[in-house]
Amino acid sequence: MTLRPAVVCGALLGALEASEGRRRRRKRDTTPDAIGMSLKRQLLEQAVLSDPEPDCFEAWLLERCLSSEMASTGAMRAMAQEVLAEWRLTAASVQFRDWLAAGAPSEDRTR
Repeated sequence: MTLRPAVVCGALLGALEASEGRRRRRKRDTTPDAIGMSLKRQLLEQAVLSDPEPDCFEAWLLERCLSSEMASTGAMRAMAQEVLAEWRLTAASVQFRDWLAAGAPSEDRTR
């Protein structure tokens, strides 16, 4: 069973949004943590929309960080590494597989 990046990244995006409480701020938060979360959210959203092949996911993330104008390449590379590490951890998680089996979006959908 191979998990699709879109399924895992969608779950990670949902967890990130839930942890932030979806609060809107009047001023743009420019702290390093806020910028990092913004970059991470954008990478996760792109992965959900693009749904790259699981075997190509690492190369896909690298391409995104090299071609992105969102921030410095170093910041994007760090975010890509973090997303990849979380993707691997989540995809290997028994709890996540149980969540999928309980009716979460299937990774076996047709293209």
